[in-house]
Amino acid sequence: MTHSFRHFSALSLGLSAALFGTDVAAQDDPPTLPEIVEAWLASPHANRSSEAFTHWNEDGEIPGTCAVCHSSQGAISYIRGPMTTPGVIDHAVAPGTSVDCAVCHSQSAADLRAVPFPSGVVVDAFSASAVCTVCHQGRASSQTVETRTAGLEDDVVAGDLGFINVHYAPSASTMMGSVARGGFEYPGKVYKGQFTHVPDLNTCTACHSPHALSVELSSCTSCHKEAESFADIRTSPVDFDGDGNTIEGISDPIRALHARLGDAIGLYAADVLDAPVVYADAYPYFFADSDGDGVASADEAAYPNRYQNWTPRLLKAAYNYQLVAKETAIYTHNPHYALQLLHDSLESLSERVDVDMEGLVRP
Repeated sequence: MTHSFRHFSALSLGLSAALFGTDVAAQDDPPTLPEIVEAWLASPHANRSSEAFTHWNEDGEIPGTCAVCHSSQGAISYIRGPMTTPGVIDHAVAPGTSVDCAVCHSQSAADLRAVPFPSGVVVDAFSASAVCTVCHQGRASSQTVETRTAGLEDDVVAGDLGFINVHYAPSASTMMGSVARGGFEYPGKVYKGQFTHVPDLNTCTACHSPHALSVELSSCTSCHKEAESFADIRTSPVDFDGDGNTIEGISDPIRALHARLGDAIGLYAADVLDAPVVYADAYPYFFADSDGDGVASADEAAYPNRYQNWTPRLLKAAYNYQLVAKETAIYTHNPHYALQLLHDSLESLSERVDVDMEGLVRP
């Protein structure tokens, strides 16, 4: 804490308001330095004891494939560098840091506008929030899945296929939709592009406090007056999940289709491959369901028991399932993109197993 506070204190409080985002620029009384530090210290970015920053302690170094988002030194090096490979630097760094002040409050971060994404596209739509997208973009894309499954038969197990994990909180990718192609996009389908909101709410720090990372519901309720939570918000009158309810928040049909996709993945693995699979919130997420009960026991949710009977069709659906699972605010960042990915994954699996598509409406 002392080191980070001194580092921050050395920076001028006259930093451009653009570096903080519109939420700070619009305030009559910008936060004081102690208030900024206090907010940051309470955020996940400052939690040096979390798994995100301690995973490599025993190894003594964080590899360049991970260091950009899991250390301040890695992030600074990447932002200052050519950013040749999205989210990767060419050297390891020492563990022991978090995402501290110097990551975002430097001239390189202030000047950053164009950021490469895993799909290969370079995005410049986030203005002063571009630094946020360096890490919140995931580590895979539609292109990743396409490359790994190219030339393989849809329903034949390929021994060299493994699960492709999009990684944690890929919100910048989902917000950009088909521009960044963070989800697996099925050929022949059209997908929602960038989710644009009202003019003042289209960047990361326009909604999120740049230091505490929190979002105030009041920023939404001036328009969505009846909403008691972010999950209550809905603007579309379409019944996407066929339950007859078009008043519930858009998060509800996303949650319903996500659960249905999980069931369909399990059905396909058991009936088509005779190799039951179960999902758990533990790396690498999909495991062999040895007792076929659909529940991941502590013994089953272990790396040696990782699922290894992947077909291209199963992998594509599982990739989208994981994207929605790990992008917990996708209903805010790009709800129609989420619904499209889930609908198309279900439709693909329905070609081989009994998936009830009746009543489902694709955005």
